[in-house]
Amino acid sequence: MDCIFCKILKGEIPSYKIYEDENVFAFLDIAGDVDGHTLVIPKKHFTNILDCDDQTLKNVMIDVKKISKHYVDDCGYDGVNIFNANDESAQQSVFHFHIHIVPRKKGDGLDGFPHFSGSLDKIENMFEKLKMNK
Repeated sequence: MDCIFCKILKGEIPSYKIYEDENVFAFLDIAGDVDGHTLVIPKKHFTNILDCDDQTLKNVMIDVKKISKHYVDDCGYDGVNIFNANDESAQQSVFHFHIHIVPRKKGDGLDGFPHFSGSLDKIENMFEKLKMNK
C-alpha cells in the first residue's frame, strides 16, 4: 500500500505527533496553510468515513473532541473548525480516513467555511430525494 498516512504511522515518514492512543494518531499537517492544522487518523486504514466501521469512527471522533478541547482549554484558542472530505468528488486528496482540526482565534481572518454558489434545485425536491426512512 502506498498510503502516506500509513507510512507516517509506521514511522517511515517523520511527523509532528500531537496525540496518540491505541486506535488513533494525530499530527500537524506539514502544508503550512494555517497554524495548528491537525490531522486525526485511525491507525487502521480506511479510505474514508464511508467505509469506516462504527467503533473506529467513534474512537476518532472522541479523540477529535479531546484534541479540540485541549486547543481551546490549554493552548489559547477560542474555537476550532473540524472538517472532512470523502471521495475525490469532495476533494479528498489522501485516501486514508482523516479529520482536519483547525484551531481558531477571534478575528484571525481565516475563512473556515466554503462559499457555495447557490442551490440548483428547489429545497422541496432535495428533501424528497434525500430524506431517510430509518
